Amino acid sequence: MPLSSPADREPMHTRTVVCRGFRRSDGLWDIEGHITDVKAYAFENEARGTIIPGEPLHDMWIRLTLDDSLEVRAVEAVTEASPYPAICPVIAPSFQRLVGLRIGPGWTRAVKERLGGVEGCTHLVELLGPVATTAFQTIYPVRARERSRRVEGDGGDPERRPRLLNTCHAFSSDGELARRHWPAFYTGDRQPG
Repeated sequence: MPLSSPADREPMHTRTVVCRGFRRSDGLWDIEGHITDVKAYAFENEARGTIIPGEPLHDMWIRLTLDDSLEVRAVEAVTEASPYPAICPVIAPSFQRLVGLRIGPGWTRAVKERLGGVEGCTHLVELLGPVATTAFQTIYPVRARERSRRVEGDGGDPERRPRLLNTCHAFSSDGELARRHWPAFYTGDRQPG
């Protein structure tokens, strides 16, 4: 359902976040995030002078290389445009602190412990949220499909709790999808004992 019709307005700022996931030939995964901020008007910047409409104030990239368990094996961070070109890009090597972390519960906290405040770049750290979601959306379905093929071949494990259970409203253990797909874990019809 689209948003309702807006009031009369003029564009001022556009932030674009694009994330892409790739399966590598060596069995690892690359998840790339790109963030840009542009204004619809010209303005003065202390370090760069006049920034014209459509010219990025921020233009930043990050690539996480992950294994099947979503552990970070390598990181590359690049700042192509920023308000302070002599200062902002210098922090990029700090993102190596992500190597060894696993995307999953506690990811955001662990990222902020290593790269929060003056230890990182606000925009690249913010980008790690959608990058993590993209990693899950890239890797999980492929790995689940591969596991499913193996399970079908060996009879499967109906006692294993589905990973998606209770991760969002749609996958609630008392909801219709759980009842239909994971009846052993469905909690909606159970009477208090």
